[in-house]
Amino acid sequence: MLFKLISPRFFMTAPICDLVHKLSANFSNEQQAFNNPPLYAHITATFRPLAHLAPGSLLLEQSYAIAPNHPYRIRVLKVEIRDNRLMIFSHSILNEERYWGSVNDPERMLTIQENDLQHLEGCDYIVHQDQGNFIGEVEPGCRCLVERKKGIATYVVSKFELSNEGGLRTVDRGHDPITHEQVWGSLGGVFEFERTIDFSQEIPQSWVDTWREV
Repeated sequence: MLFKLISPRFFMTAPICDLVHKLSANFSNEQQAFNNPPLYAHITATFRPLAHLAPGSLLLEQSYAIAPNHPYRIRVLKVEIRDNRLMIFSHSILNEERYWGSVNDPERMLTIQENDLQHLEGCDYIVHQDQGNFIGEVEPGCRCLVERKKGIATYVVSKFELSNEGGLRTVDRGHDPITHEQVWGSLGGVFEFERTIDFSQEIPQSWVDTWREV
């Protein structure tokens, strides 16, 4: 069942409020994977508000649908206005294995604290709006470095589009920092996710009040 983005308390509010509202959900590319299994694995991406942390803090887990409690990516994202720009700041979690699967366990989510987070330099997203959609891209400079299997260092090129209807489109690719050739990531093109569970009701009213002042 897909969810429409209808929530009266968010009408006529700041873009930061709208972005966090639309992100707070579970997304799945099940249909895309079913239609083209050679190119697309079935993946879920879940963004859930961390109500006990600073406004705009979201826990992200991305996993293969067959192994939901063993995410291949777990992050804490912080949506903020910085220098008059809408930004998403990326943070890793120390000893992240302790929190695998916690996006589906609110009690475990509460154990994530600010001192567990480490800002990932160069991996923040610059976000803008285009006809009601949000488009985000990792900041330029090729500084978002990740190490893949066998110790191969790559830089990440990542972009997303969050539609006004609730869909999410993403592209994540890793490139060699010397040759700039693609090393990993989608060969088939954009991943197409549909919104399947709405977590926007978990956004604290205190966050909304803060954003009304932005």
